[in-house]
Amino acid sequence: MSELVTGEAVALELRPARLPSRGLAVLIDLVVAVTLYVVVTIVLVASTASLDEAAQIALSIAAFLLVLVGGPIAVETLSHGRSLGKLACGLRVVRDDGGPIRFRHALVRGAIGTVEILMTFGVVACIASLVSARGRRLGDVFAGTLVVRERVPISRVGFVPPPPPWLSGRFSALDLSAVPDGLWLAIRQYLTRMQQLDPQVGRAMAERFASDLAAHTGAPAPQGVPPAAYLAAVVQERQAREVRRNYGAGAATGAVAGAGGGTGQGTPSIGAGDPFRAPGAHGPTPGPISVAPRPSDDVTEAPSAAPHEDAVRSDRRPGTGFAPPA
Repeated sequence: MSELVTGEAVALELRPARLPSRGLAVLIDLVVAVTLYVVVTIVLVASTASLDEAAQIALSIAAFLLVLVGGPIAVETLSHGRSLGKLACGLRVVRDDGGPIRFRHALVRGAIGTVEILMTFGVVACIASLVSARGRRLGDVFAGTLVVRERVPISRVGFVPPPPPWLSGRFSALDLSAVPDGLWLAIRQYLTRMQQLDPQVGRAMAERFASDLAAHTGAPAPQGVPPAAYLAAVVQERQAREVRRNYGAGAATGAVAGAGGGTGQGTPSIGAGDPFRAPGAHGPTPGPISVAPRPSDDVTEAPSAAPHEDAVRSDRRPGTGFAPPA
């Protein structure tokens, strides 16, 4: 399985097609192409019977090149890598980076495929596909392409727990450009599965990932911050930057607030079983956890001793039941 890591540290799984499925797809394409070539040849022989032998040979060569060589190239270019056989077998030709192929890729594949498939009856293509780690034939190697499976089971993406609220936005000035994609993927996989690990093993892994991340960013975890919380906060910062780069600052602010800005349904709360709590720590997590409310935010108050104050307050604010947000 070939993996491409996105900005959210999610691996895109590209599953290369193996020899049996590729052979079946090529067989279907060859049957269609040969049938079409036979029909074209019969039509040419019937319509050029009055020509000399040299003209008939030239037309036969032209028909061979157009149908058996140019046909697959045109089909793969127009369908972006899905011929009739590949469509039936659930395969597709893509570039090495996972993008759709273009005319030059299809041209190189078709030109080399004429030699390794048609002229050698597929022997060279089979040997190259068996030797290659990703099942590529010579045409794929020279064109920089890969045949992958499109019909794969959908895997559930693990939920990355948000960091504690007092860590959200704390690493906004951190330089994350030198962190490799493999480390992001490993950190994400750890965060999604740390509840299933042994506490000592999970703590050791978090410390190792935190040290590796600090080595690439040049800034170690702050004093008193658990390694798991530090990793979750940095991953959230990377995702916020990706959203901000693609959709703007407003979407990034909403994404960060929804991911770790508070405790809601579906979001693990910071409590006794909090995986981000430092080992041996008791009580609330250190940080700016209390903020004095403003007078305008005090919607629900204790009953006042003076009844005329309630009357004045009811005159100022209509009793619609709407509580303005803080």
